[in-house]
Amino acid sequence: MSQISRRGLLKTGIAAGVLSATGLPLMAAPKKGGRLRLGIAGANTSDSWDGRTHSDSFMIMCAHGAVFDCLTEVGADGQLTGELAESWEASADAKTWTFKLRKGVTFHSGKPFGADDVIASLEMHTAEGAKSAAKPIVGAIAEMKKISDHELQLTLAAGNADFPFLLSDYHILMFPAGEIDEAIASGNGTGLYKVESFDPGVRFVGKRFEGHYKGDDAGYFDEVEVIAINDASARMNALMTGQVDAVNRVDFKTETLLKANPNINIFEVTGNQHYTFPMQTGLDPFTDLNVRRALKHAVNRQEMVDKILLGHGKVANDHPIGPANQYFADDLEQNSYDPDKAKFYMKEAGLDSLSVDLSAANAAFAGAIDAAQLYQASAKAAGIDINVVQEPDDGYWSNVWLKKPWCACYWSGRATEDWMFSTAYETGVPWNDAGWENARFQELLLTARAELDSAKRREMYTEMQMLMSQEGGTVVPMYANYVDAHSTKLANSGTIGNVFQMDSSRMMERWWFA
Repeated sequence: MSQISRRGLLKTGIAAGVLSATGLPLMAAPKKGGRLRLGIAGANTSDSWDGRTHSDSFMIMCAHGAVFDCLTEVGADGQLTGELAESWEASADAKTWTFKLRKGVTFHSGKPFGADDVIASLEMHTAEGAKSAAKPIVGAIAEMKKISDHELQLTLAAGNADFPFLLSDYHILMFPAGEIDEAIASGNGTGLYKVESFDPGVRFVGKRFEGHYKGDDAGYFDEVEVIAINDASARMNALMTGQVDAVNRVDFKTETLLKANPNINIFEVTGNQHYTFPMQTGLDPFTDLNVRRALKHAVNRQEMVDKILLGHGKVANDHPIGPANQYFADDLEQNSYDPDKAKFYMKEAGLDSLSVDLSAANAAFAGAIDAAQLYQASAKAAGIDINVVQEPDDGYWSNVWLKKPWCACYWSGRATEDWMFSTAYETGVPWNDAGWENARFQELLLTARAELDSAKRREMYTEMQMLMSQEGGTVVPMYANYVDAHSTKLANSGTIGNVFQMDSSRMMERWWFA
């Protein structure tokens, strides 16, 4: 097999099958050259090349999508391919994984890449004091064994059928062993583009790294420039006036103007992105399940889809598994907008009324403040007073998210159910922004992770979605399509990835000037 999908991985049972990597076939011969200019939201002055800290689109695109590489990569077609790993094979119980690494790969500094770099790059996520969102992924590795300079064996504490997918996580970048601090300071990776300049929260400029192992099959631009434009109106204007070639997060309020411009194309894909309002369940009043249930019935989800997404998405049901996931449970009872039911749960909590703060900024997602205000308006009918606290965009992820009791948030979703659950809902993980703990949920998480029977997995993941919907601490009102825009000067293969924004954050690698 040259490529593997998650569905195919489970169907074959991964019985020691060798999975080799090839590039994504192109529909038309790409043209090389030029300087790509991107206007991207999601930048912060605290940004750095430390992949453990990356949480928003600007650094995900610059690092995972340009300067650094991972071991594996989810292609535009949703199939898993090798990046720095050339091939891999698993034991029958999916506990022991052997990876063969690409030969002839060098970091931008000239240092050869090998097994020592992989081990050091993985260990940094579990180092003492490390605050990495990938810690639950790497922490599941019980032993790392170097077999040769270009082969290593990773043994897990328990079987995980999704493990190769997890190693494509944008936090798990490959750094040079013994030089990690220096590499973080300078941006020394193995990616297609070498850092020319980097001003955190402002701009990144990269130049194509000559002799890259992906050869002529990726990285067609001579130079790339990523400009931080967090303000939606300014970002759309930059595209319409030709200051940039593409932007993320189309402002739906100006969508009509973009569509009327013959030099601009809007591209939209349905993925697993979802907008959320996590409640810290360890703090009152969110410790009370009935309060959480009341708040879930106090939000008018369809109104948010209509007014915030302008139809570019669908109603969600308070769990993070999206319509692009294999085990998406679309037949669960829907948490509907029902002020009377919200009042009922308020009464069960011993409350006649409730006053609570909701922190929001448009850095959380486009229209987050408007969404919070819609929530405020709909909750009044249930006797719930939501005080919307408008927070600054800059520093939102470091100063508000995980800090304030209730806030706005977004998740791009993940390619597999276990990846999403283990990143944000497993007990004790750094990004469990609701702090929700449920013994049955955790039991199912561990059991489903090692289960190779697809039907049994579906049953477990369905129950997990139900538990989150009914008892979890996160309000998930809507799934949002990825809606980005680009100049007609740009071309692509015809298949656009839906794991993250902007062709799974790999536009700099996969696109070219027509």
